[in-house]
Amino acid sequence: MSPQKRKELSKIRSKLDKLDDTLIKIIKKRTNLVKKVLALKEKKNQIVDNKRIKTILANIRKKSLVNNIDPKITQKIWKNMISAFIDFERRNFKKK
Repeated sequence: MSPQKRKELSKIRSKLDKLDDTLIKIIKKRTNLVKKVLALKEKKNQIVDNKRIKTILANIRKKSLVNNIDPKITQKIWKNMISAFIDFERRNFKKK
């Protein structure tokens, strides 16, 4: 790789790092909202709402297409994020 390309790569990676910082803040906000949702759930079987998951994924697909983003990327990201938050809810569920 040429020195010029290395420099350009470094600039792009720096932008990615800054974007990651923003994503971390957004994930924290989402986690706080999930905690509020979890507090409203009375039974552990209320954690997974397949209808809601299906709706979310359909909406993400539509938004991806409108924004010219490969929907396979966003579907994979959201499925993983949903799975991670389901795991979070299961680990943090407290019987009332």
